[in-house]
Amino acid sequence: MHNNLKTQFCGLSLNSPIVLLSGCVGFGEEYTRIDGFSNADVGAVCLKGTTLEPRLGNIPHRVCETPSGMINAIGLQNPGTDVVINNILPKLDKAETRFIINISGSSVEEYGEITKRFNNTDIDAIEINISCPNVKEGGVAFGNDPDMSYRVVEICRKNTTKPIITKLSPNQTDIAFSAQRCIDAGTDGLAVINTLMGMSIDTKTKKPIIGNNQGGLSGPAIKPIALLKVHQVYQISKHHNVPIIGQGGITTANDAIEFIIAGAATVGIGTAMFYDPLVCHKINGGISEYLNKNNLGSISDLVGALKLNSSILANNTDANKKNTL
Repeated sequence: MHNNLKTQFCGLSLNSPIVLLSGCVGFGEEYTRIDGFSNADVGAVCLKGTTLEPRLGNIPHRVCETPSGMINAIGLQNPGTDVVINNILPKLDKAETRFIINISGSSVEEYGEITKRFNNTDIDAIEINISCPNVKEGGVAFGNDPDMSYRVVEICRKNTTKPIITKLSPNQTDIAFSAQRCIDAGTDGLAVINTLMGMSIDTKTKKPIIGNNQGGLSGPAIKPIALLKVHQVYQISKHHNVPIIGQGGITTANDAIEFIIAGAATVGIGTAMFYDPLVCHKINGGISEYLNKNNLGSISDLVGALKLNSSILANNTDANKKNTL
């Protein structure tokens, strides 16, 4: 591993700025079966979304490919908190990388209970998926209501001493305000962004391809949106020293570098793993080479280095008129 890739995130020392995203690598062991893949190539692995009780997930189809992306609606299929704690966590190779548990709930109380149970394990951090529907209050996603986001983070903070990372949804009016509320409630880090909601239709049957009718869109198609959201959230988080996992369509080292310049301290890889399981090794090499070429000693020297363009011409109406004639 390249020495200049080592980084700090929420008090954790990481081998690499790469974080494998929740839902894309199961419970941390799937990709280890592939020749040439090693969890040691990444800084951390986010385990599959876990609920208090077991869930079977949604009806098929659960995944479909779209132009430059993928829609998924797995439905949080998982064996439940106790099985993950008792049967899965003990089998993980903690010497290779850091492990983060991703938790989901249908009520504020459920988030609190799951957090409390994982607090007594050797998991390194807890990622809160606040894009889940609030069953008790009409089904609106927690993450689309800044006050509900605050309540979820607040109860999780009360129930653990471990680092908390809150995964922000782009499907809301003001992601920066939501980030501020989560920081106020005690989150240590932010993951930006979760998937966007999308649909794909089978023109023969005139039905949605996804059994759940809609699902989360990921992959290169959402990268420009994700970059902007990281930049917007960074304007808030940098004043509180709250680091960001930048994610959404990263497939190359250059993609990762863009997110770091926009304000991400680490970068999440997900959909790219489906068609190139060894992509992380390539991204590590590319980031390290970029740092060396630009005489930067570490990732932290590049975080938030974005230089915005001047908007003087945009405000010059006479110039704009001439340019449109």
